[in-house]
Amino acid sequence: MPDSESITVQDGTIRSGSPDSAVDRVADFYGTYIDAVSDGTDDLSDRLRAHYLTEDLQQRLAAWEEANHADGVLRAQDVPTKWEVRYHDHGAGHLFVTVTLTWGTGPDAGHTRLAVQGDLSTKLISDIEDGVPTDS
Repeated sequence: MPDSESITVQDGTIRSGSPDSAVDRVADFYGTYIDAVSDGTDDLSDRLRAHYLTEDLQQRLAAWEEANHADGVLRAQDVPTKWEVRYHDHGAGHLFVTVTLTWGTGPDAGHTRLAVQGDLSTKLISDIEDGVPTDS
């Protein structure tokens, strides 16, 4: 039995999703990807990238990672402690969501916000950028 301090207990929140929802697909990707990276699961993160990301984005991430020596999906060298995906907008066949990554816990936890674009027709993630558009 694991030590009780190492178990994170959810507050009863029900999670649901649909394979038809482009937003759910982004959330599914980030949740599973972070688990795979955190667990150090062999090549699962690469297989997830191949399944959820466009080939063009995979190539751009590889170049970004070589230049920045960090994980391009997370834009960091570490693994976040939490993640959140929020719908932002859609148009011209694309979906725009904000992914918020939390680093650490408590009042000193840091946050990174990423602007993630998905293609509505394929439901593949086609772009990840630092920062997010702000609402006026």
